[in-house]
Formats: sequence, structure tokens, C-alpha cells
Amino acid sequence: MEFKEAAGTRRSIRFFRPWQPVEREKIQKIFEAANRSSRSMNADYAKAIVVRRSELPAETIDALRNPTTTASLDLAPVYIFWYLDMDYPNGGADRLKELVENHVLTPSHGWSKAYVDEFLWPQVLKPIADNQMATMFMGTIEVGQAIANALLAAVDEGLGTCLHAFTAADKVKDMFHVPDSWIPIWLQLLGYPAEEAAAGGQRPRRPLSANFFEGSADKPFEEDAEVTESLKRDKLIQDPGPFPHREMEVKMISRMFGLPE
Repeated sequence: MEFKEAAGTRRSIRFFRPWQPVEREKIQKIFEAANRSSRSMNADYAKAIVVRRSELPAETIDALRNPTTTASLDLAPVYIFWYLDMDYPNGGADRLKELVENHVLTPSHGWSKAYVDEFLWPQVLKPIADNQMATMFMGTIEVGQAIANALLAAVDEGLGTCLHAFTAADKVKDMFHVPDSWIPIWLQLLGYPAEEAAAGGQRPRRPLSANFFEGSADKPFEEDAEVTESLKRDKLIQDPGPFPHREMEVKMISRMFGLPE
């Protein structure tokens, strides 16, 4: 699947085939995509624990439930618990100097080991490391980038996926020996979709001009109709929902799993 099609096809899938396991190699590919995400300081912000639903005690699954996640928790064969490791600043200076050695951060752009040691670390990065709110703010952005890669990789592998609130973090922490420095971020559910991959059509989004601007915040970025048409051909922009058959699809799947219609 090409990138634009994967980005356009991504949906929050909530109906999974509980009988169809997810191959371990596909989970590895998802983690590898997350591991290749953009990250400042080349730091290891994101941590994740993958668990198969069959390996979780019923009381743990029950603790994760809320009114809108119960069905998905019962259907998805794989859970991925995503965390932010608040210890990510440790070793930051060494990682940056390694990038200097590898000619990634170059003198042409003002980089040197001396710059890292004498200014960047003491004046910028250490103050962030010493401020929990700043550490959290920066870290959650970077973890979000890793998770976004993971979502697209799942779609590329033909899987359904969705992010849910990460509740019962203390119970999960005790069960899986999670370090104190790991902060829960999202629970990603994963499996083969029981609904169409299109899930009733592409979700509504406001036009680009509502959120993106050119040159000034009072000058909306206007779409080029030809570019828009090319993105439709590339399947980044897809048919919007709801499809005419969507209501019946949801009713039939719900009936199959004994869920409310």
C-alpha cells in the first residue's frame, strides 16, 4: 500500500475478528515503524508493551473497560500499551554528540560537540529535564509521532486499529513490571477488522482553510482543485461517510457478536 493510501484508509476500527490472531511479524513491523519516527535528541521517548488478549486475566480486561470500549476490548486480539518514559533526557548530550560524529548534525548548521556541552545541554535540555511539566509536554508530542507511525503501519499490514483511553494503569503496571518513570498514554487495540476497512467512509474533516494558513494567521490556505483531485486518485482523500449501507453493516455485525443494535 502506498503512503497516501495508507493515510487515507486509516480509520478507528472498533469491530475486530476475535478468532483471527495477528501474526507476530506484523507486530514487529508496527514497532519498527514507531521506532523510526521523528524524535528530538534521538531520545527513546516511546515505550510499548504488546499483550494478546488471551494472556490477560479477565479482571484486568474488566478494569480497562468503560461504556464505549467494552465491545472493542472483547473483540480485539492484541493490546498495545503505549507509555512515555520520563527518563528520556538521560544521555541526551551523548546522543547528540553521536549525531555530530555521524555527520548528521553538522558545522554548516552550527553543530559541534562543544555547542552541545557548553550551551545546548546546560542552557536548554537540562532545564527541560529538571521541569516535569516541560518534560511531559515535549515527551507526549514525540510519543504521539511514534504512535501515528504505528497506526499507519497497522493499516499498511491490512489490520484494523484504534486508540482508546488507558485506564487501570496501576493494575497493568503491577502485572507487567512497568518502571515508575513510564507514564501511560494510549491503549492501542489491534486485529483484523470485522467491518469493512473503509468503516462506513472517510471521517468528516473541515477544509484546509479552517485550520491551515499561508503567510499570516488571517490568510487561510486555499486548496488547489487539481491537487485535490490528484489526492483522490492516490486515495488520500476517499469517499466520505456514511455509506448508504453503513447502518445495516453495523446492525448485522452487532447482531453477530450479540451486541446492542
